[in-house]
Amino acid sequence: MNSIDLALSPLSEADHRAQLRRAVIASTVGTAIEWYDFLLYGQMTALVFGKLFFPKSDPLVGVLEAFAVYFVGFLARPIGAVIFGHFGDRVGRKGALIATLLTSGLACLARLCPAGCCSRSCCPSFRAT
Repeated sequence: MNSIDLALSPLSEADHRAQLRRAVIASTVGTAIEWYDFLLYGQMTALVFGKLFFPKSDPLVGVLEAFAVYFVGFLARPIGAVIFGHFGDRVGRKGALIATLLTSGLACLARLCPAGCCSRSCCPSFRAT
């Protein structure tokens, strides 16, 4: 028996049930956390983000602008799932996870870069003007 035969051998009923239970629990917890995050962000969008990020706008327009940003994030999730799902199938899930975390981390670091640090001052900044 070689390693390919071992990998393709069927699981026992107990092992199959244990793996299925573990997958269901993990996906349920992950989905609950994700939707709780969207619930909190939606409430904060309605109550706080319009005033915080769009202070020069009319209050109604500021809330609508904040919800537009929320919508872009909500729309980007399935697009990213298709792209990185395909990438995960081709390269591996670990590589796809590392790529998504690296992309998110680099985007956050670019926002922390003070304006003027680059030769063209292309980096946005959190500093108030």
